[in-house]
Amino acid sequence: MMMSILLRGSLLSVFAVAFAALLTLGTQTVEAKGTLAASGYDPVSYFSGRQPVKGQAGITARHDGLTYRFASAENRDRFLANPGKFAPQYGGYCAFGVSRGYKVGVDPLAFKVVDGKLYLNYSRQIQRQWNRDVPGHIARADSNWPDLK
Repeated sequence: MMMSILLRGSLLSVFAVAFAALLTLGTQTVEAKGTLAASGYDPVSYFSGRQPVKGQAGITARHDGLTYRFASAENRDRFLANPGKFAPQYGGYCAFGVSRGYKVGVDPLAFKVVDGKLYLNYSRQIQRQWNRDVPGHIARADSNWPDLK
């Protein structure tokens, strides 16, 4: 019985370490200066009511140290006129992760626009957890973000 409990505890520890390592890998692609925001997806397209679209390499703008790509010059110009309206919250890091106190990369297709703000998540599975208490997670993330920046 004791051996079974120890074995289960060891397995849980291994899974926790592996999950933490995966989360850490995600931050490496987003944290570096000059990285491509939202994996190249057009931030303005998230507000269209349809699926977001990939931006073009030749239509870009920089904001807060990140490069954004756009599907059209019109979308780029809309972004430049008001980047705070279109840029993802928490510097493009996973909203659920920030609510938990850490920064992690995102799947640009795991997103939600809430009250006119774009929130990205690490994965669609994580997004399902985030969707269980969106207002609570946003409140915690808003509280955590100043220390995580």
